[in-house]
Amino acid sequence: MSVLPDLHLQYVQACQDLSQPENPFIARVLQEADKSDEISTKGITLKLAGNNHLVPVPRVTDDDLGVLVSVLEQAAFVTGLDLAYNLLTDAGAKTIATFLQENSTLQYLNLMFNDIGTSGAELIAEALHSNRSLVHLRMTGNKIGNQGGMFIASMLEINSTLEKLDLGDCDVGLQCLVATAIALTQNKSLKAINLTRPLLSSKKGESTVHIARMLISNSSLVELHLGKHEMKNFGVERLCEALYRNSSLRYLDLSCNNITCDGAKVLGELLKRNKTLRILDLGANRIEDVGAIYLSEALETMNMTLQALSIVSNNITGEGLVALAKAMQPNTTLSHIYIWGNKIDKDTSVAFWELIEMGRLQLGCTDVAPYEADGEVLLAELSHGLGKHRYWSPRSAAVAPGAANASLQIVAVSEYL
Repeated sequence: MSVLPDLHLQYVQACQDLSQPENPFIARVLQEADKSDEISTKGITLKLAGNNHLVPVPRVTDDDLGVLVSVLEQAAFVTGLDLAYNLLTDAGAKTIATFLQENSTLQYLNLMFNDIGTSGAELIAEALHSNRSLVHLRMTGNKIGNQGGMFIASMLEINSTLEKLDLGDCDVGLQCLVATAIALTQNKSLKAINLTRPLLSSKKGESTVHIARMLISNSSLVELHLGKHEMKNFGVERLCEALYRNSSLRYLDLSCNNITCDGAKVLGELLKRNKTLRILDLGANRIEDVGAIYLSEALETMNMTLQALSIVSNNITGEGLVALAKAMQPNTTLSHIYIWGNKIDKDTSVAFWELIEMGRLQLGCTDVAPYEADGEVLLAELSHGLGKHRYWSPRSAAVAPGAANASLQIVAVSEYL
């Protein structure tokens, strides 16, 4: 029986050899890793995120990372590295890039909300030209800019291993979005991509047109996030035209855009014919009652494949919300619906109370819960949402009692993610 290396002991020795002070946070995580039963079975993820609000930790710096990587060079059982919310810069990205070029076991890398810029993105992208192990990369919140995004897009033309990529809130621009769309017409490995909140100077929807063209030819992408694209109904129309011909996309996120009832009408027509989409996020748009009714008509009579719908904060009143509640009675597939942030009235409260009472809607599958005050049924907000179904959500996340099965059905939509 082989003896597994002592990560903590090696870290202490490496700090001494490199004259680098120990980071107590890293030391504690490595001590816990040494005790893990998963080391000898399926590998472990070192969770070094610096945003622990319960126990403040000294965040990982570029120098700390250099020492840590020297320890991990021989630790093949470390298959995941979570370095989110730390103090890593382009110098740290260089260390990561070197590690990726030499490592053949790391599958998950989370660098979200550090301070990596364009040159750091270039180094990581170049490393992924040859890396054949990394499956999931999160760059969220690093201001790599349009040029940094272009380096990532070029990497997608070469890399055939990466399956999940998060570039949300990275200040990428139109050129990057177009280059990414072009790369994904040929890339057959990527299953999920987050392109939320690009910086777009033009409001003509050019990026959406290119993404729609990509969806026509792409048959591997399962999850697509296009939140905060300033998308209007024109863009929705282009996407829907493509989705009539696409047979792979399961999760479409169009939240925080400028979609109105006309866009919802187009989506409703799509849902009447599309048999692929499982999750649709329209949160923080403005589809209002007319748009909600368009969607309810499709869900009540034609669509029996959509499993989750978010229409939070869409200026919908009781008329539209009740229509959606009624649509769920004959529809046995839609198991998750999120409605908070709209104009919930007495009729809405009664309609959703009835769904929950009859067992048609589980509390863990919506963001509202009924309660009674002065003989009147009202709805309170629950802290649930589509976020738990995204590809980067922990599969072991806690689920409300009675909702486990329904939640697992959604997660299984993209079981290979």
